[in-house]
Amino acid sequence: MSVKKDYLKSPDLLPIPHNEKNISAAGFGFIWVGMAVVLAAFAIGGNGVQSLSLGWVVLATVIACVVLGFLMTMTGDIGVEHGISFPVYMRAPFGTIGTHIPAVVRGFVASCWFGLNTYFGATAMNAIFATLFDFDNWFICFLIFAVLQLVNTAMGIKSIERFADLAAPVIILISGWMYFTLSDQAIAQGREVWTWIESPVSGGAAGTAFMVVIMANMGFWGTLTADMPTLSRFIKAPKNEKNWFKRNKGQIIGNIITYPITQTFMVIIGAVSYMAVSNYDPVVAIQGSASGMALGVLLIMIVFAQWSTNTTANVIPAATIFSNVMGPRMPFWAGVVVAGGIGIVVQPWSLFGIIIEVLLIIGGILASIVGILVADYYLLRKRRVHVEDLYEADGQYRYLNGVNWAGIISWVIGGIGATIFANYSFIIGFVLGGASYYVLAKFWWFNKYEQAEIIDPSDEKYLGLSVGRDWKIDLESEDDMVITAATGGENV
Repeated sequence: MSVKKDYLKSPDLLPIPHNEKNISAAGFGFIWVGMAVVLAAFAIGGNGVQSLSLGWVVLATVIACVVLGFLMTMTGDIGVEHGISFPVYMRAPFGTIGTHIPAVVRGFVASCWFGLNTYFGATAMNAIFATLFDFDNWFICFLIFAVLQLVNTAMGIKSIERFADLAAPVIILISGWMYFTLSDQAIAQGREVWTWIESPVSGGAAGTAFMVVIMANMGFWGTLTADMPTLSRFIKAPKNEKNWFKRNKGQIIGNIITYPITQTFMVIIGAVSYMAVSNYDPVVAIQGSASGMALGVLLIMIVFAQWSTNTTANVIPAATIFSNVMGPRMPFWAGVVVAGGIGIVVQPWSLFGIIIEVLLIIGGILASIVGILVADYYLLRKRRVHVEDLYEADGQYRYLNGVNWAGIISWVIGGIGATIFANYSFIIGFVLGGASYYVLAKFWWFNKYEQAEIIDPSDEKYLGLSVGRDWKIDLESEDDMVITAATGGENV
C-alpha cells in the first residue's frame, strides 16, 4: 500500500453508511445534557451577574444558544447527508494538506478543554476520596479520571451514548437540587436571585456586558459548531429525505432544544453559586453548602458531568482530527491517547482564571471556520460534494500543493477581525470568514481550480443520504484503493 497516496484513507475516517448511524434523537438529547453540564459554563453566569441581573444573563444565554444551535445543525448536515467528519470535509475549503492547519487548532483547543474538565472532575473526585478515605491527592485523581475517560472514548460512540443515558437523568435531578439549595443560601444573605447585581452598569456599559455574555456562550460551544459533522455522522436520519428539517430532526432536538435549555440552566447555577458563596466554581459552592451523603452525591454528579462532556465534545473531535493528520498510521484510539496527552501537558488547572477571555478570542477564531464551512457547503456547493475526491491525494481538492488559499486567507481575515473586536468575536469571525471565503473562492480560486459539483450540480452524482446513497470506500482494491459510491447496493 502506498503511504504517499493512501494517507487520506484512514479506516476511522471513512463515510458512515446509513445502517451504521446508531444515535437516536433521544440519545443525542441525552448526550447534550451530559455535554452541557460543564463547570466552566458556570463562570459565564458568575461573571454575568457581576454587571447584569440574572434575567438579562439568561436572555443573552438563550439568544446565543438558539443561534448557535441552528448553526450547529447547519454544519452538522454535512455529517448527516454525507456521513463524513469535520477534518475530512475541511479538505474542500482548505485543501488536502491545508485542512490540517485549522483542524489542528481545533484539536488542540478540544484537548485543552479535555484537560480543564478533567481537572474539575478530579477536584470533585478528590473531595469524595478525602471525605470517605482520608485520601487527598488531586493530581492522582486527575490521572485516574483522565485514563477512565480516554478508555471510554476509545471504546466507540455507542459506549459513550450508553454512558450519557446513565449520566443525564442523574445530572438533571442533582442540578435541580443545586439550584434550589444555592438559591435559598443566597436569599438568606439578602440577595434576591433574579434582581441582585454585584456592580450594576447602565447605558453602553450594560449593552457591552450583555454582548459579552452572548459572545462567551457562543465562544464556549463555537468549537463544537465547527466540527459537529464528526458527531452528527452517527445520528440516525431517514434515507431519501430531501426536506432539510426532517432529515436533521435528530440534530434539531439536541442542538436547538436540549442544548439551550441545559446550557441556560448551568449558567443560572453558576450565577446563584456566585451569589451564595461569592465563587462560581460549584465544587467550592457544594463543599460550602452541603455535607455527608448530600455532599458525596453532588460531587459524584460533577464527576459524571465532566466525563459525559469530555468524551463527546472534546476527545472524539480531537482524536478524529489527529487521526486525519497522521492518516492510516494513527487509528482512532491512538488519536484519543494524543488528545489526552495534550490535555495533561498544558496544565489545565492554570486556565480557569482566564476562561472568559480565552472563550472570546478562541471562539471568534473558530467562528471564522464556521463561516467558511457554511459558505462552502451551502452557498457555493449547495450541499453537493465530490466525496470520492476528498479521499484522493491527486483529486480536485489538492488545489495548489494541497492548499486552498481562499480558505486559509479567509480564516486569517476572520480570526484577526475577531481578535480585534473581542467583545463581538463570534459574529465578526463568522461574517468576515464566510464573506471573504465566498468572494475569494467564487471569483478567484474556483476559477483556477474547477469544482465538479459546482460545474455540474447533479443531485444523483453529488448528494448522499437525501438521494439514498451511502458513500463507500473499497480498501481492498489495488492501485490506490478505488473509491466507489453505492446507491441501493449498486455502484455509481
